[in-house]
Amino acid sequence: MDSKSECPKSLSVCTLLSENTYIIPMYQRNYAWEEGEITQLIQDVIDSIPEENKTDRNYYIGTLVVFKRTENTFEVIDGQQRLTTLSLLAAYLKNENKNEESGKIEIDWLKEPELNLHFDSRPNSQNTLEAIFKKDIDSSEHDESKKYNTAILNGYRLIKRILLQELKEKNTEITKFTDFLFKKVQIMRVEVPPDTDLNHYFEIMNNRGEQLEKHEILKARLMDALKTEDALKTEKERHCLHLVWEACANMEKYVQMGFPSGQREAIFGEDWASFNVEDFEELRGKISQQPADNKVQQTLDEIIDNCPENNNDNSPKNKNDESLERFNSVVRFPNFLLHVLRVQTEADIPLDDKKLIPTFKEYILQDATNKEYILQDATKVKKFTFNLLRCKFLYDRYVIKREFERWNLKHLKLNNGSADYVNTFGEKDRFGEKDSTEVDVNRKILMLLAAFHVSNPSQNYKYWLDAALYYLFSHNDIDAGEYLKHLESVAKAFVFDRFLSTTQKDYFEMIYTNKGVCQTQKETVSESIDEQLSYGNIKNNFVFNFLDYLLWSRNKDDDKDIKISSFEFTFRSSVEHYYPQNPMDGNERRDSLHSFGNLCLISHSKNSRLSNYLPKAKKEHYLKDTIDSVKQYLMMKYDDWNETSITTHLNEMKAVLLGALDPPEAPKELE
Repeated sequence: MDSKSECPKSLSVCTLLSENTYIIPMYQRNYAWEEGEITQLIQDVIDSIPEENKTDRNYYIGTLVVFKRTENTFEVIDGQQRLTTLSLLAAYLKNENKNEESGKIEIDWLKEPELNLHFDSRPNSQNTLEAIFKKDIDSSEHDESKKYNTAILNGYRLIKRILLQELKEKNTEITKFTDFLFKKVQIMRVEVPPDTDLNHYFEIMNNRGEQLEKHEILKARLMDALKTEDALKTEKERHCLHLVWEACANMEKYVQMGFPSGQREAIFGEDWASFNVEDFEELRGKISQQPADNKVQQTLDEIIDNCPENNNDNSPKNKNDESLERFNSVVRFPNFLLHVLRVQTEADIPLDDKKLIPTFKEYILQDATNKEYILQDATKVKKFTFNLLRCKFLYDRYVIKREFERWNLKHLKLNNGSADYVNTFGEKDRFGEKDSTEVDVNRKILMLLAAFHVSNPSQNYKYWLDAALYYLFSHNDIDAGEYLKHLESVAKAFVFDRFLSTTQKDYFEMIYTNKGVCQTQKETVSESIDEQLSYGNIKNNFVFNFLDYLLWSRNKDDDKDIKISSFEFTFRSSVEHYYPQNPMDGNERRDSLHSFGNLCLISHSKNSRLSNYLPKAKKEHYLKDTIDSVKQYLMMKYDDWNETSITTHLNEMKAVLLGALDPPEAPKELE
């Protein structure tokens, strides 16, 4: 580093926000973090808070690259999304601290806070941040003369909801979170030399190669555990692990396509649609019988040598493989590895990819230096390798993917010499012929999985995926109807045993101990459901999405309304008051404003634009397009939205939710 520039500095969040001024220049993109990124940041901080009686350690949240404009003013080159989010998070905690009469945190910044983040030539962004900081945006947001940045405003609203939700999930007090965030969370500030060409540097920063990832390091550790005195056997076992790992690592691609011809047919059958191996030894044998040209990367050094930033091979990989652009996975490979380990061990391991290597050391690689563990570790590695391949096959076939901007539930099958992606249940071939008995079930499974996913877009802690994968892993033959029943049972358990319960059950207990069977009785939840469904008390958006699934499913079965039948789940994160909190033109607030009957889940962009419009104006706008929410669509069927309408709709929606707890009807006797 240039001698005139300072060495990197480790700054606490409190120091970051209280010292110096930071400028977001015009060449930076607008604020773009949404629910997934914000959830991840908050989860990372909460997960790093030490348990009782354990010493606090600093948690490093990333790097902030800056250019010094003046003695106390820095231009942000890299890290502006995280910095803006930290400012919004601090603003919420500052506002919350003022509201609380007890349990305040003694932090200097909270006593006399000053905003030290500013935007170059972006008045809307600056006005929004200042309004949030002064806590006057809620009372003035209906004023059309004030132009706000909807992304920043939505970020603040998401922080309010996600933080409270995650604190409840982890049973952590907000005062403890605040204290840890300001004092122990650190960011590394790196100052570039004063003669840096900022435009060129910014371009390099945004095009730099990816560094070695944890799962690549883990692969090297697992391969190192496969040691035997027989060099040929060791080579074959490592080669098997390597092929499986590489085939599974591309989550956007069906696992069959990760194997060359010959191996693919041996493992997945002549039509590529079945799983034809029983254990690691059989898998290794089939791979050895059909050798490939792939070179096994046996060491960490070799993996590093093949890292993109360490070689000059910039040629596109598999550029003719349409599946790389066609499909998008709902989970990343490092997170998927933890799901596989969890279903294999049936242990309550954390679904947090930050703990990937320590977790595998605990459950698979207990002590690679102790000879007593070498054989045991190798056995566990082989078992995990086989289960990884099997779980990826199950995942590809029975868990949704995003295909050309639509949800799909399809599997890969060789059909007349051509690879086809056909419905997992009720296959539909290239000629349009289909098995209608299972097509509807395929659609229902797809919709329910989509409802789960959009409710939790964060990569970590996808417990719905854990529940689905555990069921698939535990059953050799997957029946469409039974799989749907299980997913609906898990959905009911999540909603009634946790999100609408006064005593929340643990996810591990619900999935592994109770096998996804809901434990709550209808009479029990009926007593507290009004309070649990009121605004501010709903613990997770899945309550809304599960209700929409029930409404959609009921309508689909009866084929009543084409708008509801064509409904699809999207990433909606804003709870809207259909009758607004701050009505325009001087209209009075409703007594039942925060009732569940007046609430629906929509996209934040729609909520930002129309949040203070009266129901009649919202109805005219929303009905022109596809519906964002089935519940909202039913609300718009009322001619007049008043106290009576809200109460009537509330009772109807409670009846639908509680109806999910009714025992299934007994089959009618044959005459």
